[in-house]
Amino acid sequence: FEKSPHYIKNGEMRDYQIRGLNWMISLYENGISGILADEMGWGKTLQTISLLGYLKHYRNIPGPHMVIVPKSTISNWVNEFERWCPSIRTVCLIGSKDQRASIIRDVMMPGEWDVCITSYEVIIIEKACFKKFNWRYVVIDEAHRIKNEKSKLSTIVRQFRSTNRLLLTGTPLQNNLHELWALLNFLLPDVFNSSEDFDSWFNANNLEDDAKLVTRLHSVLRPFLLRRLKSDVEKSLLPKKETKIYTGLSKMQREWYTKILVKDIDIINAAGRTDRVRLLNILMQLRKCCNHPYLFDGAEPGPPYTTSEHLVVNSGKMSVLDKLLPKFQQQEDRVLIFSQMTRVLDILEDYCMWRGYNYCRLDGQTPHEDRQRQINDYNRPGFDKFIFMLSTRAGGLGINLMTANIVVLFDSDWNPQVDMQAMDRAHRIGQKKQVMVFRLITENTVEERIMERAEMKLHLDNIVIQQGRLVDQSQKLAKDEMLQMIRHGANHVFASKESEITDEDIDAIIAHGESRTNEMKQRLQKLGEGALRKFTLDEGESPYSVYNFEGQDWKGKQVEVWLLPWIEPPKRERKANYAVDQYFREALRVSEPKAPKVPTDTAEGQEQQRLVDEAEPLTEDELSEKEQLLTQGFTTWNKRDFNQFIKANEKFGRDDIESISKEVEGKSPAEVIEYSAVFWERCNELQDIERIMAQIERGEARIQRKISIKKALD
Repeated sequence: FEKSPHYIKNGEMRDYQIRGLNWMISLYENGISGILADEMGWGKTLQTISLLGYLKHYRNIPGPHMVIVPKSTISNWVNEFERWCPSIRTVCLIGSKDQRASIIRDVMMPGEWDVCITSYEVIIIEKACFKKFNWRYVVIDEAHRIKNEKSKLSTIVRQFRSTNRLLLTGTPLQNNLHELWALLNFLLPDVFNSSEDFDSWFNANNLEDDAKLVTRLHSVLRPFLLRRLKSDVEKSLLPKKETKIYTGLSKMQREWYTKILVKDIDIINAAGRTDRVRLLNILMQLRKCCNHPYLFDGAEPGPPYTTSEHLVVNSGKMSVLDKLLPKFQQQEDRVLIFSQMTRVLDILEDYCMWRGYNYCRLDGQTPHEDRQRQINDYNRPGFDKFIFMLSTRAGGLGINLMTANIVVLFDSDWNPQVDMQAMDRAHRIGQKKQVMVFRLITENTVEERIMERAEMKLHLDNIVIQQGRLVDQSQKLAKDEMLQMIRHGANHVFASKESEITDEDIDAIIAHGESRTNEMKQRLQKLGEGALRKFTLDEGESPYSVYNFEGQDWKGKQVEVWLLPWIEPPKRERKANYAVDQYFREALRVSEPKAPKVPTDTAEGQEQQRLVDEAEPLTEDELSEKEQLLTQGFTTWNKRDFNQFIKANEKFGRDDIESISKEVEGKSPAEVIEYSAVFWERCNELQDIERIMAQIERGEARIQRKISIKKALD
């Protein structure tokens, strides 16, 4: 095709979309499946529709085709088919069990349709129905959902009979090699049938210095993968401009931030032995604090709860937002606000009602029909909603809100690609204005470090992809890195109790943010790949070191700085169990009589007290014996491991030790077998052994019942 095909109605395809269609037709002619990986907002939907239209009008193949998409974009796909190619008959299989049953009975089985559009979830539930058809094309949108070949969706989709397969993804293949293999294996199972072979062709360790392997990888991918960037072709779309807005902590935020640090001081000080999950929890609490202290129960003044100035005064980010929004309204801009936390959206709703701003809201809980109605309404000319607030992960995929030109990221995601997806809701082909992105960051807190990490990750991906390599590295946060994040700025927070929110004019705040954004860009340009891989900003010039704090270099004084002021506060007493039922059981239980205290005013009591006061410390031999005793037993087993062990006994029965030994994550079968022997020997010493035994016996009864049913059936 040299121009938009005749079967495409209500508009013309752009030249690069026609090139994409021609590329997919050539794949079809050669019997090859492929990946359309154009950047987000490129019209992959339209290109796919044009391919299916070509098959119907030029090859006389109306279907059946299947399009599998995220739940959030189903109605968008249905609307796009109706708009661009009304000659294709679509059936949309979603809804409740009864609704699906009637669609399958009345529409799908009679066969009066060409394309079935459905979601990942429905594919899994209704797999028996989908297996009955001989599909011509199976199209998977947001195809990185099948990058794990062992996931339920991947295994089920592979069971369908299909002539051709097409994957659509806007996020480039910067995953590790195995994930790339999983996508290629789905497309061409005969060619890419062994992941071991694939890994040996492209050994990630040699990729860096062996140019031949890079060329080989590119030559393998070239036939299957088409990827183009907006900046390459669409000159009318202005580049988006991102500014980081730095804000201080309010007085209340400082108090809560300090509380969190002080409560968890023992964890931070004993970092070497710390449980990673608990550190992540501290990070999460600090991030909540940076967003708004009202995310903690008991922080908001009340009852009675009122909506007034305090919503803004008590959060640095809200006070900046409160200055930004009137400026945007005056310029007749429209605003998208993204946050990862739905409770932040609750607070923003209260704020919008108080300030009288018209808004829409969308998060993971928003019903499918409401989502689409709100998106359509917001984009309708003359619609008066000023703000559209979305949760970052639920509002990222396939949603088109290009009538907005301002994006505010209230908080940043660990994964920079998620934020990019969010920005591209507005920065799409067809956007008339320049898209401005404002990212709110609380200064001298964990947020700064999280942001730096995300920027570095993005920068590293760019370096690597430009050189034709793949990032093959663990993206997990290391413990030391978490500690560094938590400790970043802690002294600054402890130094004062006062609010840091300034009364600066909003233009001055934006100007300050722009200069810091540019400074960060320049620093990243200077860093080599080694520093980026280690995620550290400590290299190079001294003023940029994290140890440079308030004009002084603390590098050599780490131990005193971090440990000394932090030994005083009391250790946090953690509840063993947060279960509500357990709590009430404890609360309602009649307390047992306690042993009477020995009064110190008697001679005997004073003698005992003297023995305690004058007790000698342990000798070196005793200390080593104590250490020796501490190594015995199962000191590496925590509550989670114990619960997994109990669940495994319930699932397989106590005698199937082989299956149980594979069930406890992070423990070798030998460790589990050893643990099991001691458990059954001494389980009667446990306080709630009756409950545990009842749980295991229930499971064993189920297993016995299954066996007897099977015997009966045989």
